[in-house]
Amino acid sequence: MGPLHGIRIVEFAGIGPGPFAGMMLADMGADILRIDRPGPADPTAGADVVSRGRRSVVLDLKTEAGRAVALRLVARADALIEGFRPGVMERLGLGPEPCHALNPALVYGRMTGWGQQGPLSQAAGHDLNYIALSGALWSMGESGRDPVPPLNLLGDFGGGGMMLAFGIACGLLRARVTGRGDVVDAAICDGTAALMGFIYGQRARGRWENARGANRLDGAAPQYGVYRCADGGWITLAPLEPQFFDLLRDLLGLPEDWRTRREDRTEWPTLRAELAAIIATRSRAEWCALLEGTDVCFAPVLDLDEAPRHPHNLARDVFTEAGGLMQPNPAPRFRDAAPQLPGPPPLPGAGAASALADWGFSPAERAALGV
Repeated sequence: MGPLHGIRIVEFAGIGPGPFAGMMLADMGADILRIDRPGPADPTAGADVVSRGRRSVVLDLKTEAGRAVALRLVARADALIEGFRPGVMERLGLGPEPCHALNPALVYGRMTGWGQQGPLSQAAGHDLNYIALSGALWSMGESGRDPVPPLNLLGDFGGGGMMLAFGIACGLLRARVTGRGDVVDAAICDGTAALMGFIYGQRARGRWENARGANRLDGAAPQYGVYRCADGGWITLAPLEPQFFDLLRDLLGLPEDWRTRREDRTEWPTLRAELAAIIATRSRAEWCALLEGTDVCFAPVLDLDEAPRHPHNLARDVFTEAGGLMQPNPAPRFRDAAPQLPGPPPLPGAGAASALADWGFSPAERAALGV
């Protein structure tokens, strides 16, 4: 059983970071019941990996009957996930106040881009907008080039979904001690700023320039970068520490003076070009044969089909294929608790009968709801 076995969560269907937080909690064993809206189902919904591990009930929250069922579910839940714009849940009569009146120990998790208040709180936005406000987007990319969008991993899932899951877990621990729940205001702009704490700290210590492609960890340093191979593949090298770089220097036969030149920022462009020319003389497979598993801090750059087949990922069962979907296994791992891959992503209404029964609805009540 996962460490969250026995925890019940009501999730109001959304997209992106809210469902990702739900996936993290479901992966750890939480029982999540998703409330879907009525309407035609997306035929690809069964392949939505971040929606795995739920059961679903379809409710029209614009009706009094639908809201009544939702509130009854909330009354038996340990936590709630919602990702609407600020004020929407309040207008539906499902905001924190009525929910806590029914269930004082409820952890009410709110996922937004800009937060529950502030000048931008009512504006539309997406991951790219939110990470732009924290300095994160500006910091990514090559010198003299435009900032590079880092997929939506940094904002939606790192600064958003993970922060919401962490906030809910914190709230659950507090509720166990105090008997009172809380409201978690998880904003992607806040979470991304928190992820930038290390970078802001490095800048405060005089170790980070306020420029793209000018620092040890943003691709400027020759000892930390992506290099193209003879066959068009790429590898990563990151021997930041002197002992690791010395090993790379020995394996590649680099000149002795690289040991000191690598610490001189003015030498970085020259050294990077020289190292790139060396890497370009062999294929990715050849570099893997020479460097993989050593302390030079090396890994090949794998595509989405290659990654699940890499020997290290296979040995650790990082990925699994279930229901025709290649997907990551639950993370992190525990010594004693044993999170298992949860059930497949549900179509709207899938599992409603069993879920409502488990959540205390009688056969007659389920029949009245058409499930």
